[in-house]
Amino acid sequence: MEITKIVVTGGPCGGKSTAMTWIQNAFTQMGYTVLFVPETATELIGGGVAPWTCGTNAQYQRCQMYLQLEKEKIFEMAARTMAAEKVLIVCDRGALDNKAYMTEDDFAQVVCDLGTSEVELRDSYGAVFHLVTAAKGAVEFYTLANNAARTETVEQAAELDDKLISAWTGHPHFRVIDNTSDLEGKMNNLIKEIASFLGEPEPLEVERKFLIEYPDINWLESLPNCQKVEIIQTYLNSDGDDEVRVRQRGIGGNYIYFETVKRKLSNLKRVELERRLTKEEYLSLLMNADTAKRQIRKNRYCLTYEGQYFEIDVYPFWDDKAIMEIELSDENSQIVFPGEIKVICEVTDDPTYKNAALAKI
Repeated sequence: MEITKIVVTGGPCGGKSTAMTWIQNAFTQMGYTVLFVPETATELIGGGVAPWTCGTNAQYQRCQMYLQLEKEKIFEMAARTMAAEKVLIVCDRGALDNKAYMTEDDFAQVVCDLGTSEVELRDSYGAVFHLVTAAKGAVEFYTLANNAARTETVEQAAELDDKLISAWTGHPHFRVIDNTSDLEGKMNNLIKEIASFLGEPEPLEVERKFLIEYPDINWLESLPNCQKVEIIQTYLNSDGDDEVRVRQRGIGGNYIYFETVKRKLSNLKRVELERRLTKEEYLSLLMNADTAKRQIRKNRYCLTYEGQYFEIDVYPFWDDKAIMEIELSDENSQIVFPGEIKVICEVTDDPTYKNAALAKI
């Protein structure tokens, strides 16, 4: 059985309710058993448990996070009992949504009370898809009428949307679905992004890579929509042309682990298969490290900008340049670069700048 858990989040009036119906229809047809974890805030507020009825907002958010995580555990437990080959668990908002409604100190305290870390909470989901509020780019469709728990003005909705994007920035599979098309187009874009992540019909990765001037680290670290991630990447011995690597990913001593197998189809397209590892599995696989290659250590800055998700890799052996990547669902998509980033040239097809080449001793 293959169980995948994703989050559909977004600002107020972003289209989440509509999205659930589209996801149900699309992925049931693809052979998935689709389960939906209902939005916890709507349940609690509808039942009389709200920020304005609890002692403090922090106390309410603590209740909401506890319930959110317990619900997810129950849905995963139930999924394992089902006679299904592929189960897709769709969370209507996830644990890190609460961060947008709390102070940094209150959020850190709740995470500590839960006995976990922000990295573990964020990356426990396979992918996160953010639907931008109608208050940004489609204000004529913004309404409070279809959700009794929604109280935000247009201005508040836009501000909250930014906070939610900031909260999830740093996740390895984060996509922002904007309002550049009508609602039907937006839903089609969402389905396309989810299908691409799931590997339907096949797990293609369309990635473009650019050599950039060494970025202003202080500027990056000052941005609310940018998160630093520490990465240690180790290449393993493999058969044929497959590229197999394991990766430790996290910050501040809190890490998660992955194994990735990449198979090249063309210069732009590759089949990429990834699975989450336990720490014990990761340490065991390290015993099969390719000794002809060194470990790659780098700081990755995940940056959301104009609905795009950039990854800027800063290596300890360079002080004048860095690598910036962006994954696309369509190889013809236009890229809008931040003005502060100085692009030297595109190196998508240049093997010199692939991690596997940088790892050679």
